[in-house]
Formats: sequence, structure tokens, C-alpha cells
Amino acid sequence: MNLTKILTLVLFIGALAVGYLLFDSINTTIEEAKKTERIENAVKARLELIRSVQEAYQSTYGDYADTWEKLIAYADTGSIYLIQRREEIKMLAYGAEESTFFYDTLDVVSVKDSLFKQPFDLKKLPELPHAPGKYFSLYVKDSIRSGVNVDYIEVVDTYPYDRTRADDAEIDSRRPLRFGSRTDITTAGNWQ
Repeated sequence: MNLTKILTLVLFIGALAVGYLLFDSINTTIEEAKKTERIENAVKARLELIRSVQEAYQSTYGDYADTWEKLIAYADTGSIYLIQRREEIKMLAYGAEESTFFYDTLDVVSVKDSLFKQPFDLKKLPELPHAPGKYFSLYVKDSIRSGVNVDYIEVVDTYPYDRTRADDAEIDSRRPLRFGSRTDITTAGNWQ
């Protein structure tokens, strides 16, 4: 074997090694991105579930549940009333209209049957799906704003899987996953 063949073989093996390392680094990055997306989708689904239970709680009691214990108890034993609203419009003289609203209660369903499609351990409702033993933070406050009683709610992922998410991020969608606000009357999520 001459020197040219040996160098060709060594360079070929080196090129294969560099190609494998390049492929492995790109594949690792792609797999980590997929895993991050899968975990964040699970967190978003849990936040949407918590938001649905909180909205049902508010429609029943007029306020949001300020502790996880109240929310879990409501999800376990609470009821949602299915109400139909209809409007009758009566024409008055000179084209004026008079509207009368009628509300009928059609049915009562349990929160557990209505909001939880599959069997779910309600004690795990406030727990982060990707970090057992860690919980969402819950902030609820009643306030008077312009003479009107308003409710504020914010639920935040306290331990984001994606470490690039930070509370001080300028872009709202790069902050830890959350819904609601401490300063605005909203239940929108920052991923929407």
C-alpha cells in the first residue's frame, strides 16, 4: 500500500467521523426541539383545563377559586348549569323595539363529567406535567375598578422546561407559559 492510498483511507474515515458528528449534533437539536414542543403542549393543555375549571367556578360563585384546594373540590363535586337564553322582540310604535329575555335551565352536569374527557386524578391538576412535585402558581384578586367589581387571575408555569423562557423577556410569548394577568382583566394565554 502506498502513501496516497493510506492518506485517502485516513481522510475518508475522518470525513465519515466529521459527517457523523455533524449529523448527530443536528439530530440532537431537532429531537430536543420536538421534546420541548411536546412538553409545552402538555403544559398548555393543563393550563387550558385549569382555565376552564376556573371559568366554571366563576360562573357558579362569582369569583375565581383562590386556592388549589377550592378548585379541586369544585372540580370533584361541582355542577355546571346548562342555560338557554332566548329573546323575544316586540315591535312598538314608530319602529321602536322592546326586547325581553328568557332564561331556561336545561340541565345540570357535573364539572368532572363536563370538563374532564378522560379519567383524571384531580389532585394532579395544579402539578406541572413535566416536573412532578412542582406546581403552577395561582394568583387571584378581587378589586374595584371604576366602581365595578373585577376579578384578576393569573396561573403561571413556575418551572419552564425551556430554560430560555424568562420573566424578564421582552416578547410575551418567550415568558413562562401562563394565562391571565395581574393587571388586566383577561384569561388569555400568552401562547395564543
